[in-house]
Amino acid sequence: MKAIMVMFDSLNRRMLSPYGCDWVFTPNFERLANRGVTFDTSYVGSMPCMPARRELHTGRYNFLHRSWGPLEPFDDSAPRLLHQAGIRTHLISDHYHYWEEGGCNYHTRYSSWDIIRGQEGDPWRSELGLPLPDSRNNELRSGPWIAQDWANRAYMSREEDQPQPTTFRHGEEFLRANHDQDNWFLHLETFDPHEPYFSPERFQDLYRDYLQDRHWDWPPYRQVQETVEDVRHMRAMSAALHTMCDFYLGRVLDLMDQYNLWENTLLIVNTDHGFLLGEHDWWAKCCQPFYNEVAHTPLFIWDPRSGVQGERRQSLVQTIDLPATLLEYFGVERPPDMQGVPLRATVAEDRPVREAGLYGLFGAHVNCTDGRYTYMRANATPDNKPLYEYTLMPTHMRE
Repeated sequence: MKAIMVMFDSLNRRMLSPYGCDWVFTPNFERLANRGVTFDTSYVGSMPCMPARRELHTGRYNFLHRSWGPLEPFDDSAPRLLHQAGIRTHLISDHYHYWEEGGCNYHTRYSSWDIIRGQEGDPWRSELGLPLPDSRNNELRSGPWIAQDWANRAYMSREEDQPQPTTFRHGEEFLRANHDQDNWFLHLETFDPHEPYFSPERFQDLYRDYLQDRHWDWPPYRQVQETVEDVRHMRAMSAALHTMCDFYLGRVLDLMDQYNLWENTLLIVNTDHGFLLGEHDWWAKCCQPFYNEVAHTPLFIWDPRSGVQGERRQSLVQTIDLPATLLEYFGVERPPDMQGVPLRATVAEDRPVREAGLYGLFGAHVNCTDGRYTYMRANATPDNKPLYEYTLMPTHMRE
């Protein structure tokens, strides 16, 4: 038994052709949809990055009691449970929050891990006298990671040196070396298409008609104050990075074909959340209500046990179901506190696993959905106090 999870950050459902997008070039997502099952009613649980990843480990909602932070001492981690059962678990990722405060003990739950540096403001390279290029990024974003991001980019003049290609190259090396071995789980994760929308020219050229002359690939986190042309430009920059993600996903699918891994390998392709690109007059995520552009996520699963291809599923599923699915696939008992449910029968015959699901952000809206309608419960008071955080790990993002 083998399993692969290919995870993208901020992958937008509405930019993928299997979900009806007709202007963003994503042929490999279409290829994936034809090979496996496409979920039409997949929703987030806890937002944003590390809360979602705690759910990927524990199969429990995070946002109702705790914000961004590490795994707790009492957490049962699915990758660790697999490792303890004799399954080799390997993480390859350029998602730099894994190795900073607030996320620092997730990657250590795997049997082994491989980290790729340089995404966004990852404190990687030091170029003290580097002048900032002419870019609207410098005007519309703030914080020390702006200069850090430019320092990192100075070492990525070639596509093959960028984090996403490097991450997938390491993933290809793992698959070539281990395709004929048994009992392993590869978690291959890239920070893309998270902003900034840094991609090679060959992907941007596909959307050149929508792009403006001045460089800008990092949207702010606030209400939209820009022009219609600005919004169109940023959507095109995001589209270019989505097409880049599609290209490297294709490299994994090629190896699945080459080594006939479809015969005995579970494949999950997922994301943590979406991203607003001017819809509802908002940029980004986290401060506004979680509209479907953020909360309604793409999800694809190939399960060799049922062999279902090219079908769609309407049952409501969530992030918390993915670790339960992995444990069930490898025959490892689920912890009693895991709220997620294995999706084997849902993949095979669209069997529902829940009537409704919760999602939200700690201290913000709590949302309940049945996949058709969502009830949003906002904060009771402007400052939302008292607000108690229940944790034995008192660290947050970078502090």
